Amino acid sequence: MMADTGRSVLLVVNRDKPEAEPVTHRLVDAITAHGTLLGQIDAGNGSLPEIAEDADLIVVLGGDGTLLGEGRRFAGLDVPLLGVNLGRLGFLAEFDVGEVEQQAAVLFGSGPLVRRDMPMLCAEMIEPDGTARMVGIAMNEAVITAGPPYRVIELSISIDGSIGPVVRGDGLILSTALGSTAYTVSAGGPIVHPGTDAFVITPIAAHSLAFRPIVIPASCTVELDLVRLNDDGRSGGTTLVLDGQNHERIYAGQRVRLRRHNKSITLIDNPNGSYWRTLIDKLHWAKPPAISGDRQA
Repeated sequence: MMADTGRSVLLVVNRDKPEAEPVTHRLVDAITAHGTLLGQIDAGNGSLPEIAEDADLIVVLGGDGTLLGEGRRFAGLDVPLLGVNLGRLGFLAEFDVGEVEQQAAVLFGSGPLVRRDMPMLCAEMIEPDGTARMVGIAMNEAVITAGPPYRVIELSISIDGSIGPVVRGDGLILSTALGSTAYTVSAGGPIVHPGTDAFVITPIAAHSLAFRPIVIPASCTVELDLVRLNDDGRSGGTTLVLDGQNHERIYAGQRVRLRRHNKSITLIDNPNGSYWRTLIDKLHWAKPPAISGDRQA
């Protein structure tokens, strides 16, 4: 009977991080002690190596932004991603290298993994003649932002074919539940537990006191008709932005269609963590105002 060799692991490294090299060595030691290291590749938009298809687990070393990019990159492989944080927040990349080393026997051996399947957004551009083309996918959000020369834009919203309101302002965000703690919450949207099967529509600086963010089922298809947009020639204009990383200019006559992608992404949760503790400790959810020392009036 052959001994259990553990999981086959592909290591993806964001080498722009100053600490990447020494932490990579520690991860390699942890992986090879309990599993099989298929190889290392750089984070980015490069083509996937053939060995990626043989992986049981993909370890992504970087920050939340790195994990977002690699989530889109590996979306079609149906292989879980484990994020190791070298960034500032570490909301999605839940592990640090010390925690990985402590849990290495489970993570890279044959122990149970805490998996979380997250829906992704699919963005399509509808041309004036009605033809649709795929723009990309997003884990966190799709944003239509005003762009240069930064005048107010107007977006007509339809949900599952039903005509909705027109938003006038600096743009609009459609986020997943996972992305509700990113740009959406900064724009005044609600925090939605990532286990909720929902999307959030949040206006950006709407010229209306009545246009509030709304939570809709993730099964909905949202279409956005650009009634008025910006076009500043070569310097830019109204743009569709996916996860803050991929950009696509929008021109007069085009519409944007946003819906659930047919692929989800699986993230590995830290069993020693807690979503609620993360909200409190990292995003300071419900933290009261800081009060200076006891001063006499």
